[in-house]
Amino acid sequence: MKKFSDLVISLGTSTKTNDKLGMLVSYFEDADDRDKVWVIAIFSGRRPKRSVSSAILQEWCMELTGIPPWLFEECYHTVGDLAETLSLLVPEGKEEASGLGLHHYLEQLILLEKSDMGNRKSFILDAWKRMTRSEMFVFNKLITGNFRIGVSQKMIINALAKTVRLEPSVIAHRISGNWDPIHFPFSELLGSSSVILDHSRPYPFYLAYALEDDLPQLGDPAEWFAEWKWDGIRGEIIHRNGQLFVWSRGEELMTEKFPEYAPLQEQLPEGIVMDGEIICMSTAESDMVDFFPLPFAALQTRIGRKNITKKQLVEAPVAFIAYDLLEYDGEDFRERPQEERRAMLEKVVREIHHPVLRLSPLIPFHDWNELVSIRLRSREIGSEGLMLKRKKSIYQTGRKRGDWWKWKIDPLVIDAVMVYAQKGHGRRSNLYTDYTFAVRNGDQLLTFTKAYSGLTDKEFDEVDHFVKKHSIEKFGPVRTVKPELVFEIAFEGIAASKRHKSGVALRFPRINRWRKDKKADEINTLEDLRQMLEKYGVRK
Repeated sequence: MKKFSDLVISLGTSTKTNDKLGMLVSYFEDADDRDKVWVIAIFSGRRPKRSVSSAILQEWCMELTGIPPWLFEECYHTVGDLAETLSLLVPEGKEEASGLGLHHYLEQLILLEKSDMGNRKSFILDAWKRMTRSEMFVFNKLITGNFRIGVSQKMIINALAKTVRLEPSVIAHRISGNWDPIHFPFSELLGSSSVILDHSRPYPFYLAYALEDDLPQLGDPAEWFAEWKWDGIRGEIIHRNGQLFVWSRGEELMTEKFPEYAPLQEQLPEGIVMDGEIICMSTAESDMVDFFPLPFAALQTRIGRKNITKKQLVEAPVAFIAYDLLEYDGEDFRERPQEERRAMLEKVVREIHHPVLRLSPLIPFHDWNELVSIRLRSREIGSEGLMLKRKKSIYQTGRKRGDWWKWKIDPLVIDAVMVYAQKGHGRRSNLYTDYTFAVRNGDQLLTFTKAYSGLTDKEFDEVDHFVKKHSIEKFGPVRTVKPELVFEIAFEGIAASKRHKSGVALRFPRINRWRKDKKADEINTLEDLRQMLEKYGVRK
């Protein structure tokens, strides 16, 4: 455990990518193989389920230290992170450390999921007694499931590539999918001659960068495909060994959540993997596409539900918009050119001819100026913008520049005034960085969204100073402030909502800029939001 806690603390205090990469390489060279597998799992999103809630951990801490609830809350709000708060309040371990590895503690936490609360308490309190403060902090992080230390899956892959005899693309594929750190030893997961019979395993996704340069710099338009960019869940549909699997980009197996795809199990050819977008779709058509995707808010009614009702199946029917073919007849197609993969994908979709499987339409254009005009019509068909793909490009792993570009439409914006502020987390735990915004509704202010990103560090400091100087009321960690600071809020979409007083919910709200040139009486109104909803949103 000490070796892993030292790694986490070092990674968390470093800001240089090469230094972090070196730390990971050093760890993978020396660590126990059982711990290596868990480190790969942790930094690729495969942490154990929470065996103890945050409230229970707080309760045990207060019982152990004798701290009253009000004082614990003050400490928590000041520190801004529960795991760190606990490690600072609980006395540092005095008993001799056991030298147990990371795998021991994680496997015990998994076993405790089915145990009673008394056994869970005994295990965690005993672990605290044996740990240094830094070990306790990392252990608490494992329990609460919240690691933010700037380590991407790509960095893990690059570090592993320096310690095992495999190419990064092979490693990325090996650590994808539905594998279990307890039952997959390191030698089987990343051994040079290992053969893993996991028919569900998806391929790592190829991700595009946002287009920043002028279109003419991409060269001859004839060398590129253009497609609409859909606002759904990026996913892969896999048919292998007579079974159908649906994966999200976040490597969540979602087959059971979308029963609409079940007929494809009988119709898709064996050994096929398609990349595309999971969307909710209406039967409406336009002059540009033969289907109309519903806004993401419709899909949200399906996400996270174990049981899908008939009403949801009717109101938010799901389809798969296919735009790439990664495997065909059991053969990896990723090294083949985009135009060849596209031609085979068109053949597959055409032969199946099922309404739940749609082909992402190519956009015909002759020059870049024509494409600029086409992009301006994106919202008319429920699209986020365009995707540009070089016809000769292979399907790469991760985010790469050069061959795939996303060219999104400009976000919707509205001017609003800040009315509430709350302290942030982590390095921002001492600053008010989480804000609630309001628009005008007659003579009143009506809250409609929250945002906590989009300002520079200097601007966050300025707003923090304003909040501390102009607070009106205090509700726990939240402060009511004078409604004077105006900000332009940007968002990708808008939907009707019964959960919010304003009646609307925004998709990806963030601060676009601080409108120091505007006063609070110049902000937008609730009627402005409703007009946006009527024009761009989905109504329940």
